[in-house]
Amino acid sequence: MRQTLTPQQAFDALYEYCAPALVRQAYLLTGRRALAREAVECAFQLAWQRWPEVAVDRDPAGWVRAAVHDRALSPWHRFRLRHRLPEPPPPGPSNRALLHALLKLPPTQRRTLLLYDGLGLDLPDVAAETEASTPAAAGRLLRARATLARLVPDQAQPEALPRRLAELASSERLRAPEAPSVRSRGERRTRHCARAAIALTTAVIGATTLTLRTAADHYEAPVGRGTPVRNIPPLLAQGPLSQPQTALRSKLMSAPHHGPARLTPQPR
Repeated sequence: MRQTLTPQQAFDALYEYCAPALVRQAYLLTGRRALAREAVECAFQLAWQRWPEVAVDRDPAGWVRAAVHDRALSPWHRFRLRHRLPEPPPPGPSNRALLHALLKLPPTQRRTLLLYDGLGLDLPDVAAETEASTPAAAGRLLRARATLARLVPDQAQPEALPRRLAELASSERLRAPEAPSVRSRGERRTRHCARAAIALTTAVIGATTLTLRTAADHYEAPVGRGTPVRNIPPLLAQGPLSQPQTALRSKLMSAPHHGPARLTPQPR
């Protein structure tokens, strides 16, 4: 009777089968030990999040391998300070020379060379995994081999290159974390992302509600520009009183009557 594996058991089996080799492959692509382990862990966390899709894929190992290579060769790593610091070289002068030559290749050529000469994939499979046409993949492979032949001619022969790539990858003791810890960290990361998405959605809804409550609900015509008033005489300062005005003021000051009597007309 065929035993049915649980999703956790199936994931752990895939991880134990693929993770050690993928760490070594990521090291050949990046030349960095910590980045190689990080790429493998992030790729398997993504695979666990999408396990229903990965479990029914015709090549789950190839799915995870493509995710590892994409993560390892991401151009965003150049902006991280820890990945701009120098990395200790591998032991042995031949290994150091080969790794230096590999890192001189463009990322697409490096990945094509690893898939074809390092893993032994056919050229159409290499083209499919690198999202390129078969002639484009063949051109990348030929240019990568020509560069290696110029930089490390004693290690770039087609019959010796696969062995040298395997020896370089095995020269470092690169160990991947345990599968249960990868699953648990992936689940925590998923929960954090879900909570962040909920918080962002709540903030957007709150901002939209506030905008709807405070926004104007009718049209208010703008105030037109004022027009200047013309032909108004300028305001002049008061000058000295004329002689009749002086006489009138003296008369008013000499009769300081109060009340209604002040309004009684006087005969002339």
